[in-house]
Amino acid sequence: MTQTAEATRSTAATAPPPDHAAIKARQQATWASGDFAIVGVTLQIVGEQLAEAADVCAGERVLDVAAGNGNATLAAARRFAHVTSTDYVPALLDKGRRRAEAEGLDVTFQVADAEALPFPDALFDCTLSTFGAMFAPDQRRCAAEMLRVTKPGGRIALASWTPRGFIGQMFRLVGSYVPPPAGLSSPALWGDEAHLRDLFGDGCEIRCTRRQFNFRYASADHMVQVFRDFYGPVLKAFGALDDERRAALYREMVVLADSMNASGRAALVAPAEYLEAVIVRQ
Repeated sequence: MTQTAEATRSTAATAPPPDHAAIKARQQATWASGDFAIVGVTLQIVGEQLAEAADVCAGERVLDVAAGNGNATLAAARRFAHVTSTDYVPALLDKGRRRAEAEGLDVTFQVADAEALPFPDALFDCTLSTFGAMFAPDQRRCAAEMLRVTKPGGRIALASWTPRGFIGQMFRLVGSYVPPPAGLSSPALWGDEAHLRDLFGDGCEIRCTRRQFNFRYASADHMVQVFRDFYGPVLKAFGALDDERRAALYREMVVLADSMNASGRAALVAPAEYLEAVIVRQ
């Protein structure tokens, strides 16, 4: 082994673990900034597809983890399940609550941390998360909590952006300007089947399907404007940069979005790959 390799290994071995509590506090502030629902409501079809993949049935107890503005929550409630919608950002739950009230859906909303769910073991028939659980800083703890609160034979259904898809590429681009905290695994790893099997264990039956969600905006520039103004992680990244770097990131995001445009017209239709996973707890 070379001296450089030995030094790298030694540094990795002695590096302190990430401060998950501090990271989580910053994440809460990030997701509370802007107005995620402006982007979130466009993803409703993913919640509907996930509820179908999980075979959510009337009368079942369903938990939505890191529910955001409630896409999977509403999908399950529309199927007459008894739904508990959770997130650690109260402002996001308020958005979901207003949507449920507008449709006359009976949903319980509760502030909760995906890494410390305040529910007894094996309470839920089905646990869902659309692009939410993947952002938990401690991925193993989050997966363990979802397994714990789901009944044996119950289902955990997840929608997660993939590393190679449009949003995975956007994460990497933004991270090249504003690096994520040291020691954290990429959220996009939840979009990798092998990583899910590592997180949830070989004892679970895991069925994965790669799907695409089409982001539809007036143009690539329009999409980047919306994400810059309303999508918390992107908004915060722009706020952390000086004017020159901010302009450069904006240009690169427009180029990326433009490169994904499949519409053949002036409008933007950008397919974004995500992994739909249904995990049956044994």
